[in-house]
Amino acid sequence: MAQLTRPDTRSRTADGDQMAVASFVLGLLGLLIFNLVLGPGAILLGAAALLRRTGRRGRALLGIALGVADLVVLAVVTAGSHGTIWQLGT
Repeated sequence: MAQLTRPDTRSRTADGDQMAVASFVLGLLGLLIFNLVLGPGAILLGAAALLRRTGRRGRALLGIALGVADLVVLAVVTAGSHGTIWQLGT
């Protein structure tokens, strides 16, 4: 009979650590480019890292904060330009 195996907790933690770092990097890049895509990505990866009990909890929380900041920057820029982000021609 086949045995049911539980996922190795070390590999889950390592995955969580990588997600925390990716969340931080995406959040940082999102402040510069593609904040509509990278901001939510940073938030989701940071939350997933916390659910996997990462050893880099601070980095995951910082990734979530940067992801939220990405969306705030997008909202401010959009409101400041009266709803147009790009302007074609003059």
